[in-house]
Amino acid sequence: GRNGLFLNTKIRKAPPGTPPTEAADRVRTQIEEDLKILGVDGVDMLMLRDSPDCAVIQAQWAVLEEALKAGKTRSIGVINFCESALSCVLEKATVKPALNYYMLHVGMGPDAHGLRTFGESRGIRTFAYGAVGEPGPEAELLSSPVLLRIGEAHKRSPEEVALRWVLQSGAGVSVRPTTDFGLGTSTCAEGKRCENGIKSRAESFHWSLSAKEMAELNSITSPDANPTLFSSSGCPGSFVAPK
Repeated sequence: GRNGLFLNTKIRKAPPGTPPTEAADRVRTQIEEDLKILGVDGVDMLMLRDSPDCAVIQAQWAVLEEALKAGKTRSIGVINFCESALSCVLEKATVKPALNYYMLHVGMGPDAHGLRTFGESRGIRTFAYGAVGEPGPEAELLSSPVLLRIGEAHKRSPEEVALRWVLQSGAGVSVRPTTDFGLGTSTCAEGKRCENGIKSRAESFHWSLSAKEMAELNSITSPDANPTLFSSSGCPGSFVAPK
């Protein structure tokens, strides 16, 4: 039933150059459309993508606050917000983002280049994606001698070790059922590979890394990555899709 699901809707980015008032109206329209499509009166979280225009971020965030007050969502968060984007939304927010959804994996360091401390010191929790890399799995990460050795000690795969590292650091994390994914693609082959992948990832809550293993994984500096890789041009190092 509905109570067994956590429904989350991500707000689409406004086209470049969209005025703040129009960007806000787009958010209102999408929220109503999404609720109608889902057949519910409210979702559990609405998440806002960033914009290179601070005024657009602030106008759109105000609409999410309206939706929260109206009971159309239980919480509101942000996606790929770098420090400047977080500073922008906090400047006028009456409700802080519950979380910031960005990339975090072994090799980036547990603080994601300072973004985690910046957000969490302001009450914004970390929700991670890309535990094995994005926009595709990182071959260097999955073949890491350290992850292989630790995985062997726990009878776990390198991707399970990578996922457990994120979880044990105290962050929430989203997962893909397998490592068969790339930019805009994620496949489930015939058979039970995806089903088994989901089960193995769910088991990440039933085992743990030692303090020594966590420290060793924390110290790895490659493969590194930009935590807000899929942000807008308003944040440094944003991803540009190949033509």
